[in-house]
Amino acid sequence: MSRHRTDESTTTTTRTVGRRSFLALATGTVLGLAACSPQTKNAASSEPAGKLPSGPPPAGTKLTVAVRQTRLQIEPAGLKKDLAFTVSEWPNLSAGPDIIQGFRAESIDLASNAGIPPIQAKAIGVDTKIVAVQVRPLPLYTFATAPGSDIASAEDFRGKKIGFSQGQAQGVVVLRALKAAGLKNSDVELVALPSTQFLTALQSKQVDVAPLGEPTLTKYLDQYGKDGATGLKTDVVDLLTVLWAPVAVLDDPAKAAAVRNFVPLWAKGLVWAWEHQDEWIDTYYVKDQGVSVADGKRIVSSLNKPQFPLSWDKAIQWEQETADLMAEGGFVPKQDVADLFDRRFERLAAESVPAQYRESS
Repeated sequence: MSRHRTDESTTTTTRTVGRRSFLALATGTVLGLAACSPQTKNAASSEPAGKLPSGPPPAGTKLTVAVRQTRLQIEPAGLKKDLAFTVSEWPNLSAGPDIIQGFRAESIDLASNAGIPPIQAKAIGVDTKIVAVQVRPLPLYTFATAPGSDIASAEDFRGKKIGFSQGQAQGVVVLRALKAAGLKNSDVELVALPSTQFLTALQSKQVDVAPLGEPTLTKYLDQYGKDGATGLKTDVVDLLTVLWAPVAVLDDPAKAAAVRNFVPLWAKGLVWAWEHQDEWIDTYYVKDQGVSVADGKRIVSSLNKPQFPLSWDKAIQWEQETADLMAEGGFVPKQDVADLFDRRFERLAAESVPAQYRESS
């Protein structure tokens, strides 16, 4: 699959998010996957069958894995020899709605996302489980303003058009920022877009502000900073990065064993990137994402050291707060998220990395 470009210039279609709209946004298309109704299936209620396999996956086991960074880390980190199954494909997909579509189509077996896509999946009846957790205690997203905007703080969001993707991390960052600023959702205009279209919407001033991550933020400000575009930092944290998979995958003993094999490699790859920053900057930020070495160094210096919790209690609490915030806005039904976590995998990532990368509390 071809790589999504962060400077794409496709025409952006905006749509305002209503209180009871329930949208999944993928690859530039607004898809009405389900309505918030009493008939909505309460997904992820079933538990994967049996105990977690302890041995290697059987010969011939294959998974389709949408975790791009691990794909780029596994060979230079010397981890490829430990991959005990065949990755049949590494789809270059990362947006939550795209992954949910892939899960529904049975074309993706394992993926990495923020905490909000599993909530969205549960709300529309897609049975999934979280199998690994990384926590990030520092803000990951910065609110980028359109060229010439007068926005100087989150309080200035009142009456503005904000890029909003409810099925992605950026969506909950918006909701948390509004809450922290003492604003209601009705005080702003939430414009429904996939995050891949935030850049285009800012460039064309179809939105006044949108949350951007790196390296997209650097590319945008390099191009439009001279025209008055700015990056507004807040204290809003998107705490979780997760590995997650369909329950059907985890019900398959061979695939569950493959997932068990992959989780430590994912964690070790992230640790390798942190400990070999110059090589990772060249591999990912420069060669894959197309930013300069200097910008790559600046981006990496702003990131969190990888942390993997031994206990998922805090992660589950955070996920519940996020689900409650989404429910308060009318975007998903009220739900209990504890059953989104397959706790058979709970300590696997943390126990595979050195102690300084474990979060014990």
